[in-house]
Amino acid sequence: MAKELYYIYHIPGKKIGVTRDLNNRVTLVQGYKPGEYEVLDSSSDIDYISGREIELQKVYGYKIDRTLYKNLVNKMKINATEQTSTFPCSKKQLSKMLKDNIGFTWKTSLGEFEISDQTIEWIKANSYTSMYDKKRSYIYNKAYYEAFIAESIEVFDQIRQWAVDRDIYEKGDIKTQLVKLYEETGELSKAVLDGDKEGIIDAIGDSVVVLTNLAEFADTTIETCIGSAYDEISNRTGRMINGTFVKDK
Repeated sequence: MAKELYYIYHIPGKKIGVTRDLNNRVTLVQGYKPGEYEVLDSSSDIDYISGREIELQKVYGYKIDRTLYKNLVNKMKINATEQTSTFPCSKKQLSKMLKDNIGFTWKTSLGEFEISDQTIEWIKANSYTSMYDKKRSYIYNKAYYEAFIAESIEVFDQIRQWAVDRDIYEKGDIKTQLVKLYEETGELSKAVLDGDKEGIIDAIGDSVVVLTNLAEFADTTIETCIGSAYDEISNRTGRMINGTFVKDK
């Protein structure tokens, strides 16, 4: 069985962090699209990756994590149920705990959540004292999801609902969508050659709509396809040759 990889990612001008799931943590949770961040290193060795993260934070001049990533993973315990995520401290102590554990992630039924500069204030403002233990505090998972994850994937849900309302999935098929994709990429080619920026935007948008529907006919989702593609290229190395990136063999 292949060992799980840990990725050190860099959001230029913002931060360097570690994750096991780039698509969920960086794209869906933090809102950075592929191309807006880079993978600096990866390894299945958590000891190596923990030290390397701090080393790179120093090199790039970012704030140094006070706790090694491996210690966050091993010691930080957030109890996630279907409805809530409970923190191992009181609401009064929550601010310090969150700041001390920036970069920590945990899995819920709605996806991977994270303690980050973007989520700390929200968690503090939307946390509650546990009725069973005043030394614990919690948030509602659905509320966090709506605040930080739902918006990033909402557009694809809207496209799929648009297609449902027009019977595209009921009366169409994958082959007609493929033909439609050829038409849209043809329009994109013309817009590029003509230097027509509005035409480029329109054709790219239309192509994304078609790809969203094509994925649905293939019994998958465009989000899954994008995530799979990024996982494939995230650690790819190569060089630019005549304006094209050529991967190393």
